[in-house]
Amino acid sequence: MESGSVTTPFGRRAMTLGMLASQQIAETIEPGTTRNKWKLFRAICEARPALGVTDRALNVLDALLTFYPDNELSEDRGLIVFPSNAQLSIRAKGMTAATLRRHLAGLVEAGLIVRKDSANGKRYARRDRAGAVSEAFGFSLAPLLARAAEIEALAAQAVADRELMRITRERLTICRRDVAKLISAALDEGAAGDWEKITCIFREIVARLPRAPGLEHLTSVLDDMSLLREEIVNQLEMLTKVKKIDAKESQIERHIQNSNPESISDLEPAIETKQGAKLAARIGQQSVPLDDQVISATPEGARGGELRAGRCKRPLGEDGELKSFPLGLVLQACPQISDYGPAGHVGNWRELMSAAVVVRSMLGVSPSAYQDACSAMGPENAATVMACILERGGHINSAGGYLRDLTRRTEAGEFAIGPMLMSLVRANSSIRRQVG
Repeated sequence: MESGSVTTPFGRRAMTLGMLASQQIAETIEPGTTRNKWKLFRAICEARPALGVTDRALNVLDALLTFYPDNELSEDRGLIVFPSNAQLSIRAKGMTAATLRRHLAGLVEAGLIVRKDSANGKRYARRDRAGAVSEAFGFSLAPLLARAAEIEALAAQAVADRELMRITRERLTICRRDVAKLISAALDEGAAGDWEKITCIFREIVARLPRAPGLEHLTSVLDDMSLLREEIVNQLEMLTKVKKIDAKESQIERHIQNSNPESISDLEPAIETKQGAKLAARIGQQSVPLDDQVISATPEGARGGELRAGRCKRPLGEDGELKSFPLGLVLQACPQISDYGPAGHVGNWRELMSAAVVVRSMLGVSPSAYQDACSAMGPENAATVMACILERGGHINSAGGYLRDLTRRTEAGEFAIGPMLMSLVRANSSIRRQVG
């Protein structure tokens, strides 16, 4: 392109100030500047969002570059290519003429190519007697060479931003997982603290993430999530230190109290549920298959760690016992609880109690309410009640309040699980008949 020349488009296409600016940029190529066309095209692909071109437009630019005879773009060899629409369509993988024109216009508007139209709008080249091209009309690739340094800088920035985005996403994912599992562990272990409030804060932070978050959103959420994780870890570390101190003191007390070698409790210690024994300690004692055999922990007042089969000794009615029902009957009455088992199913009482802990957290029942229910009913019956509450979730406004009321009624001898289970069995049977 001659210095100071201006080329206007052929036909009804209007001249714009953007085209004029692109032509002026194309004239600012430093002498001796060269670039490998394919490396430059790769940089354009990396910087595509910043340049404002579509992926289809880049396909057209790729086809145009194939018509340039050399791999090195150089002003000395000329920078104008003049393919026909038919040949350009073939190299653009069969793109239609109308689509070609639209994407060529997009490349011109983005300032990546410049039109140099002939008098009749045709693309061709004039050659001298030696066969060298003396003048050509078509598309000039001069803007690519003139903007090469800018394009490469944009590409490097795009790669750096993409890598920073990837690292930030990974850190946020790990931090989010850590917070969720630490809260779950604290709730399962019954650790002291306002874990419901912490859970609400965690959900609020997660809710701030839009569907397609940018780097600023990810960085802001990561900062808040990191602070929350640090707070949770500090709180749990303090609880752990307190437990270690209490454990040392209890070891000294047991050493003094159990100095009598004839003590039965030294051989088979009983579980004192009224003193806040953890559910996990009860879960670890039982693994019963799907049958009518149910083994419960030592009833209150029993000595020597005796085990009772088929029932859990708790105050109720005249006989003072709260009966445990067969696991098969519980699963028939409450089929939904199976979805929350360790592997998506419940095959024994231990798995039922594990599923009940998950459901308890999901329904918003506090650890203290569930622990009180285990103390009053026994862990098997408490898990059965949680399965019933899950099954009747649509009719219960406050699962925690409902469980506390059942616990109070159990301690007063006014609650029996049997009617609740049989009602659910009948309800599920009628539903299956309607569906069938």
